[in-house]
Amino acid sequence: GNSEEVAPPLQQNFMIPKKEINVVSDMAKWKRSQAYADYMGFILTLNEGVRGKKLTCEYKVSEPIEKLVALLNTLDRWIDETPPVDQPSRFGNKAFRTWYAKLDQEAEKLVATVIPKHLADAAPEVAVYLKESVGNSTRIDYGTGHEAAFAAFLCCLCKIGVLRVDDQMAIVFKVFNRYLEVMRKLQKTYRMEPAGSQGVWGLDDFQFLPFIWGSSQLIDHPNLEPRHFVDEKVVNENHKDFMFLECILFITEMKTGPFAEHSNQLWNISAVPSWSKVNQGLIRMYKAECLEKFPVIQHFKFGSLLPIQPVTS
Repeated sequence: GNSEEVAPPLQQNFMIPKKEINVVSDMAKWKRSQAYADYMGFILTLNEGVRGKKLTCEYKVSEPIEKLVALLNTLDRWIDETPPVDQPSRFGNKAFRTWYAKLDQEAEKLVATVIPKHLADAAPEVAVYLKESVGNSTRIDYGTGHEAAFAAFLCCLCKIGVLRVDDQMAIVFKVFNRYLEVMRKLQKTYRMEPAGSQGVWGLDDFQFLPFIWGSSQLIDHPNLEPRHFVDEKVVNENHKDFMFLECILFITEMKTGPFAEHSNQLWNISAVPSWSKVNQGLIRMYKAECLEKFPVIQHFKFGSLLPIQPVTS
């Protein structure tokens, strides 16, 4: 029989996620939490899932994946319908607030299109992570904390069984990649500020995860080595296959001057001998620079799916 039709309702009390990390000393709670273990486990599972695979390879695309792409296409269409306004300041175009207000209003409905009827109660909880994933409407900025909220959104969909183990490649290559395209369009259209940017000392002004998963894609590549990603010709010829190179292409479009100056950290990474070393190093750096930084994690929200309670197992 069709197991999906009769899936029992989850014995779970869903809740609206809220902030729990209010002072620096709360960071210890986060690192011990079920949320941290599940989030990091999710990132690493996807890291393995895309290892050595091109964006253009064949993979299964399930119905929930298609629905998530449609949701992101809706967000993209709203950008077209909300052009930037004339304003004195170059950065942080106020039209972003109009765009964001629409998402704020529609998020639960959008999420409800992705999850089956018997899980409808989960929509308000899951929708919070979607709303947190597109930037801050007061400051008109975007950074790795917002990106983490989108990964948390996908992680929650896995936890309630909407996304499954065999969706791994599609989660990264189809959904997350589409999310990146929409975020880049937001950043360009509304000239969003980088949130908590470390300038040239950070990896990238806006993203981190595509560098992790993108370096995993390149592990054991027969001829592309880390030193090649600073070569414009290599990037132009291969960016459609590899997320890492797509990120490099976007940086070089947005920034002027020598690569070593505007993206010093990435320049240093190009000297690492192998992609597996790059991948391991980026995972360590992600924990240290994003997940263990109070200014990033103070905004993270915890609910029933990503709980602040300490790991039980």
